[in-house]
Amino acid sequence: MSKILTTSFERTLDQLVAGAVAGQSFEAWTFDDRNSRSAAERRLAEKGITARIRSAYKPVLYTFLEEVDLRGVEAIEIRYPVHPDAPRNRFRLEAYPLAALVGDAKIDFVEREDGEFFYDVRLTKTTGVKTLKVLAPNRVHVDIVGETNVSPTGWYRAAGDDQGERLETDYEALFAASIAAVAEQDWGSEEPYFEELNIRVAHPAEDEPLAVGDEVVSLREALHEDFYFSLLEFFQKKSGRPLGDRGLKPGQIVPEIVKSQGEVSVAIEVRPLSTLFLDGEVQDLETAREPLAVAQVARLLGEVDGAAFAAHSRSGRQVSARYVAGRDVPVMISGGQHPNETTGIVGALRAADRLRQMPEAHFTISPLENPDGYAIHQRLRVDNPRHMHHAARYTALGDDLEYRTPENAGPHLNEKEIRFKAQEISGAALHVNLHGYPSHEWTRPLSGYVPRGFGMWTLPKGFFLIMRHHASWEDQAEALLDRVTRHLGAIPGLLDYNNRQIALYEIHAGETGFRIINGFPCLSSIDDRHTVPMTLITEYPDETIYGDAFIAGHTAQMETVLSAYAAWQEILPARQAAAASV
Repeated sequence: MSKILTTSFERTLDQLVAGAVAGQSFEAWTFDDRNSRSAAERRLAEKGITARIRSAYKPVLYTFLEEVDLRGVEAIEIRYPVHPDAPRNRFRLEAYPLAALVGDAKIDFVEREDGEFFYDVRLTKTTGVKTLKVLAPNRVHVDIVGETNVSPTGWYRAAGDDQGERLETDYEALFAASIAAVAEQDWGSEEPYFEELNIRVAHPAEDEPLAVGDEVVSLREALHEDFYFSLLEFFQKKSGRPLGDRGLKPGQIVPEIVKSQGEVSVAIEVRPLSTLFLDGEVQDLETAREPLAVAQVARLLGEVDGAAFAAHSRSGRQVSARYVAGRDVPVMISGGQHPNETTGIVGALRAADRLRQMPEAHFTISPLENPDGYAIHQRLRVDNPRHMHHAARYTALGDDLEYRTPENAGPHLNEKEIRFKAQEISGAALHVNLHGYPSHEWTRPLSGYVPRGFGMWTLPKGFFLIMRHHASWEDQAEALLDRVTRHLGAIPGLLDYNNRQIALYEIHAGETGFRIINGFPCLSSIDDRHTVPMTLITEYPDETIYGDAFIAGHTAQMETVLSAYAAWQEILPARQAAAASV
């Protein structure tokens, strides 16, 4: 192992308590959970100091959670800033999911004409109107890759001072020192630069579940996301690639953000790749309530009669698949490309179990395409089972295997070989690729708040379908989306689930930017980079869900596969007949 940084930071709340003098009065904004901030206020009160310590993260949400009395409120207007260096809806997004937490009160978000960092809040009650000015402390700064960000920051304002000043918090200092330490290393010039780059942070913030869906406020989860994607961006720039390039192969970046009892510290080191899985107990496949153990995935796949074929990951883990040959029109089925998106793995296996019982079934099934990422997801879930863990999204090479091709892979085709084999042996013209996305808000608070390059996925918006097709296959793409969404709409509760999430999304994000087909959000586009002419991608909001919600998710994934398979048996022959008649 190679140590890069080991250091700790004095907690900002402790600094505020230690530095205050009896008789003082002040306000501060820090990156701390509600209980910690309240405890610091009590300690200050014992010293004769009047203090109000607010959340620098999602300040308008916490103003409503902690300070606003909603009794008798009939309408709420929130006028939010629009800053030239941030997305127009940035501060509107930051209020999420407030609209679901205000009862029957009507809520409206209105753009202000300036970018000053505060919200104007107007509460209309039966007894009159009350107005509030909610400070949203932010700073405009340039990050490690030269991008200008508008990011939440700590703030201190003494009594009588209308403005106050920036307070660099422990949360911000830890992040800045860690990114700088990685950037200062000599990583050489050849990808991958390391096997595993491990960032282990201890931070005392507690997660706070909210009373809507799977929403939770988690400073530790947000820190994981900021570390992971900021370091990807650093290595993208180092390699000369554009930001967001998913073909980058830096190695496996693993931020482990664990809860401490008060300590704020970080240890960064380079480690060898792991080769083990942390497996769990066997579950009933139909009612699995959490991600499956890898041993069970292998056993269930082995029960699918057909020819076995395989590939291997960077760490040497096997990527297993089966080919069931029949007289039907063939279909490729895959899951686990991004293995923190866990319902697709179960849904693929459930669909294969049903298809294999059909006498003329013709399909390939590769339920876990990224075993190295799945092993990281298992590892990270031990400490934080309800976090998104996007470090498990990509492979041990650090790339998105979707974007790996024989032309750009060099000696590292690895996991992606399974797809080329599947198409070669089956001749399939349709690939059903099962994915997911966050079931609660996804943020990067220290790098502009909205995840760069993933702004569309920052809020859940129901079960989403994406169709990518070759230019001449548009009619078949539209027909398949229509057939699949009609089938899914018959699943009890799924349309209501979609409607709730889409309505909340529209309030907090504004225009959707996607089509609604039979009650399901969809995107369809020409994409010629896939060798398979039609790819149907599912996006179920499954990151972090368990129990009944997990069952509903993998059931929807299974039904998507089965409906797409059945529809394809009619759609492709119709295309072939039409071509033959010309």
